[in-house]
Amino acid sequence: MRVIEVARFGGPEVLTLTEAPEPAPGPGEVVVDVAVADVLWVETMIRRGRGGPYFPVRPPYRPGVGVAGTVSAVGVDVDPSWLGRRVVTRTDERGGYLERAVVRAESTVPVPDGVPLADAAALLHDGTTAYGLLDMVPVRAGDRVLVTAAAGGLGALLVQAVRATGAMVVAAARGPVKLRALGRFAPDALVDYSEPGWIERVRAVTGGVHVVFDGAGGAYGRAAFDLLRDGGRFSAHGTPAGEFAVPDPDAARARGITVTGIADLQFDPEQARHHLRAALDAAAAGRITPLVGQTYPLDRAADAHRALEERAAVGKVLLTV
Repeated sequence: MRVIEVARFGGPEVLTLTEAPEPAPGPGEVVVDVAVADVLWVETMIRRGRGGPYFPVRPPYRPGVGVAGTVSAVGVDVDPSWLGRRVVTRTDERGGYLERAVVRAESTVPVPDGVPLADAAALLHDGTTAYGLLDMVPVRAGDRVLVTAAAGGLGALLVQAVRATGAMVVAAARGPVKLRALGRFAPDALVDYSEPGWIERVRAVTGGVHVVFDGAGGAYGRAAFDLLRDGGRFSAHGTPAGEFAVPDPDAARARGITVTGIADLQFDPEQARHHLRAALDAAAAGRITPLVGQTYPLDRAADAHRALEERAAVGKVLLTV
């Protein structure tokens, strides 16, 4: 089968298409014929050797952490009713940019009827994170909420889920193309944070916000923190602008602001499946729709990473297999 491997840290060009033996399921495992593979921003950091203590990956390795597809084989002790089922699942060190994935049967989650496999793959991590965040950073009707990196896969889901609570949501993204893509989700306000004075525009619209979901990080996240009202909630979960924008603990404590960081989003497997099922159910009911902006075939995995790193991607980036 075809699989992408990384022999050394470097640019997108180190994502190499190779051939590997056909996998067979062991006890408790299933084989998933992959239709779509998830691609995450953090994977570009890992590929460059910047995974840090949270993602201590070393080459050679296989990138990819999740797929959606159809179960084509089961281990001897696995219920044969799994055969032919559409599923979405996280993968282990055997990678996710490949044609067939071997995973634990218990790690798979059935995809509801009516939800395309591409949408299921898009929800695997971003949907899990979005609904996990909403559990930890509660949003109430009438709250004013700022979502940065709103045109990313996670940000677009948060915009929709926040609106469903009855809160006011300001979607902040970079450039007119991304803002137009967000228009379909009808946020209460759109702000281009590549333009000077964006903080003042958010303040003029909201009078200050109760919640910030910061998927951008860096200077954008640090500026967004200043928009919070005392007693507000701040989630620093994104790094596209260079680093997590974790506020100074003393400053947050003095203002009664609750801070959620990336360490708080390390769900155990059962928690992750719970949040994923919530996201899939919401998609099946039409309450959320993943913003899938770009898809690339498996042999163009380098282009998928390049689109993310150049900040050219709108919404979710996926590999089709």
